[in-house]
Amino acid sequence: MQGGGNSEVVDYDALGTEQRHPRSMELDRLSVEEVLRLINEEDRRVPEAVAAEIPAIARAVEAVVRALGAGGRVIYVGAGTSGRIGLLDALEWPPTFGVDPDRIRAVVAGGAAATVHASAPSEDDAAAGAEEIARLGVGPRDVVVGIAASGATPFVVSAVAEARRRGAVVVGLSNVPGSPLAQAADIAITPATGPEVLTGSTRMKAGTAQKLVLNMLSTAAMVRMGKVYSNLMVDMPPRNIKLAARARRMVAAAAGLDPQTAARLLEAAGGSAKVAIVMALAGVDRAEAERRLDAAAGFVRAAVQEARAGERGSDGEGEGTAGAITG
Repeated sequence: MQGGGNSEVVDYDALGTEQRHPRSMELDRLSVEEVLRLINEEDRRVPEAVAAEIPAIARAVEAVVRALGAGGRVIYVGAGTSGRIGLLDALEWPPTFGVDPDRIRAVVAGGAAATVHASAPSEDDAAAGAEEIARLGVGPRDVVVGIAASGATPFVVSAVAEARRRGAVVVGLSNVPGSPLAQAADIAITPATGPEVLTGSTRMKAGTAQKLVLNMLSTAAMVRMGKVYSNLMVDMPPRNIKLAARARRMVAAAAGLDPQTAARLLEAAGGSAKVAIVMALAGVDRAEAERRLDAAAGFVRAAVQEARAGERGSDGEGEGTAGAITG
């Protein structure tokens, strides 16, 4: 691999992401509509490539759940487009799922400036990749997700090598099976999206595949950690008008309440949709709802079912005080 003092050499010309696509050889001669249809047709292949990687994505989800459950962190590492896609997903964890920002981190080659301006030379700085992992104090409780379309970016490959040396679980997300990143990972996720319509422009199919995979990884992990009830993001902090309205709708839908009652219950729950739902479905006050959630590791369904089991045991009746989503 060239750059950063790494002696391994990668034949970039041979990478699938760098090949010319035979269907787009006349791209500059096509009409606007023809260009758009060609891009759209190629984009349709991306979900199929991602689907082939679901078993590997599932293993990554399990690793993330174990890490967060043990007090560890998830750290995305990328460069260029891949780094910005990782950052985009990481930034959504706290507002969507109420995750402590310290538990999800994103490292982008070139630092904060590279998130708004291209910093191509920083991608080749292998030493900087390892230094970022050391600076974060990565250890055995953490999961590090390296993201690189080519799977050969020196900054990323060096970072995951250092993370693995420190005992972290390494997930490698690339678009080239058998790449250096895939080989360095404990879990390799490699949706093979092939040549781009615009040769080498991996912001296109490769980037779309990365976004889809990270959507799946983060969402499934949060479901498995009790951050979701039914299909509702019940740990979402309602920090603006739109989110407050969403929280009220979640409580109303989950507990079968009218909007006004849901609003009052949400206020009594301190703004927590999760607590409000348990209060409604279990027929308990805020303190008891919080206690039940703690005992159920944050899972709404388990907290409510515990309450109903207690009711059945005490008086033979098994239903709560409001209609629940129980699928």
